Amino acid sequence: MDKETYEKQRPFAGEKKPSMLRRCVGHDYTERQMYMVTMVTEGRRPLLGTLVGNNEATARIELSELGKAVEEEWWACAQHHPEIEVIALQIMPDHMHGILYVREKMEKPLGMALRGFKQSCNKQFRSIILKQEVQSVALATQQTIPRSQQTQPTQQTTPRSQQTQPTQQTIQRTPHDDRSHGLLFARGYNDKLLLRAGQLEVWKAYLHDNPRRLFVKRQHPELFRVKFGLQFGSQTYSALGNRFLLSHPLRRQVQCSRRLTEEQIKAQISEALSAAKQGAVHVSPAISQGEKAIMRALLDAGHPLIFLEENGLTPYSKPSNALFQACARGQLLILAPWEHQNEQALITRDKCLLLNNLTKEICS
Repeated sequence: MDKETYEKQRPFAGEKKPSMLRRCVGHDYTERQMYMVTMVTEGRRPLLGTLVGNNEATARIELSELGKAVEEEWWACAQHHPEIEVIALQIMPDHMHGILYVREKMEKPLGMALRGFKQSCNKQFRSIILKQEVQSVALATQQTIPRSQQTQPTQQTTPRSQQTQPTQQTIQRTPHDDRSHGLLFARGYNDKLLLRAGQLEVWKAYLHDNPRRLFVKRQHPELFRVKFGLQFGSQTYSALGNRFLLSHPLRRQVQCSRRLTEEQIKAQISEALSAAKQGAVHVSPAISQGEKAIMRALLDAGHPLIFLEENGLTPYSKPSNALFQACARGQLLILAPWEHQNEQALITRDKCLLLNNLTKEICS
């Protein structure tokens, strides 16, 4: 949607709710651009494959019959739309990530091509999954009927209009009469735009690392499950990570002036590392450059940390890169005092002050 249309329709759209599925307002989805696209299965059903492997190094996804069909449909996007180059794909049990490159201007927006991909996947879903489920229901129904009653009756005792058959309507588990549901994939999708140098390599690494990350999360489910409504002190938080860090006897605030010189920051890093070796858990929203440098040094050294996050957490939030590994080791806790928002905006001075006050409260 272009920005002018968006502004005209906004007064009639009601309250704007956080969503990971909203398109970038003002962006022309017909122009040359590279995207990372994420789609999840309806109800997060693990229909596309299974995680296999005994450790992080061997973790991989073994695709189901449906997963293989989805893989073929994704790579076929370039055949249906020559303007599109398919760069990468990672299929997970209940979602998929793919990278696309729109090489030249398209007649219709990219969303139309992705709609076609979804429709092709729905055909595969009907052919593979619904057929299997119809057969399963029919078999289960037959097994519940006593053997003596399984012979064909000479006279029909039940009116045909009252007989139930295992149709697609009885198989589907979600109501398709409202627009929040899809068939194989849930309605909508998430897209990220390539905006800076090096971002493509980061995307590719993320896709490749997904099976390993899933393996780690399944080994430590309690550390990667978002907790909502966590009350601590005067504030209610959403939390991700090791909540026992809040009960650690020594919690130390990291707060630095923006005016600190590099030498002063190095001195504070040394002091923080020394305190961490004595058992301190450091707490900070990491707003200033000095705070970021100190928390990064502590993270790299493997010390436990509590981060205060300005943006809220969603049920599927997860830390990235080194924070992910710290979370798996039980050395990280992320606390978010406010709800999640999609819009990226500069943090206000009032929020900075409030985050610092909350940090002080946590440490006291």
